[in-house]
Amino acid sequence: MSKYDPLWKYLKNNDNGEIKLFFSDIEYILGFKIDHPFLNYKKEASNYGYTVKKISLKEKHIIFEKLNIS
Repeated sequence: MSKYDPLWKYLKNNDNGEIKLFFSDIEYILGFKIDHPFLNYKKEASNYGYTVKKISLKEKHIIFEKLNIS
């Protein structure tokens, strides 16, 4: 179990092809501030049908893209 599970479950329950979440949105979902170690866990998103398409530190958002799983 990962401390990021609430975020991955949020993605899994979403049917959008692409989801743009601001850091503040992610922190609200998780209940804590994200930090640099989050980058080490971003690969877990693929277990829930998404990949991290883009991380913008300047604009403070992350774009998740739905995987095409057949």
